[in-house]
Amino acid sequence: MTFNDPEFGEVIVRHNAWVRGYKISVATSGHLTITVPPGIGAFLAKRFINSAREDIRDKLDIKDPATQRARDAQKKLLAKKARDYLPYRLEFWAQKFGYKYSGVRLSHANTRWGSRSSSGTISLNIGLMKVPEPLRDYVILHELAHINHMDHSAEFWQEVGSHDPNYKRHRAQLKQFSPGV
Repeated sequence: MTFNDPEFGEVIVRHNAWVRGYKISVATSGHLTITVPPGIGAFLAKRFINSAREDIRDKLDIKDPATQRARDAQKKLLAKKARDYLPYRLEFWAQKFGYKYSGVRLSHANTRWGSRSSSGTISLNIGLMKVPEPLRDYVILHELAHINHMDHSAEFWQEVGSHDPNYKRHRAQLKQFSPGV
């Protein structure tokens, strides 16, 4: 559920059974998000935001609605580029080195470039479209190596290194970028 606030723009209301009060955060899209217990509607969420407006301004780096719209547009563009590129690049490397995976998922996580689930799905962050191709390939090869090693053991890094001899440099360079969109 969402509603528009005159100061914060679109506000996302999420319900979570584990939350006992109101939890304010900023979504990856830059929108203000309020997490509330089940049964709390938009009226009470709006009332809470009105009562805590000054605290929200002080504690969170809330973007103005125009900035949020620009960020949303950037995210949509990156998502399109990622859909057109990342699954094909993943398949290229998987075929080249004989990896089998069950599926690919694109995400826009703030802290991870990629991950591999125990079911075999590889998730890649759309933010990879902002980094140079060798770093994208490093992340893809890293996640493919997790098919054989679900940890970061010496054997895992040896496998990554067999596919990307410059993986240590690529790993260090990747830290200069943020996966968040």
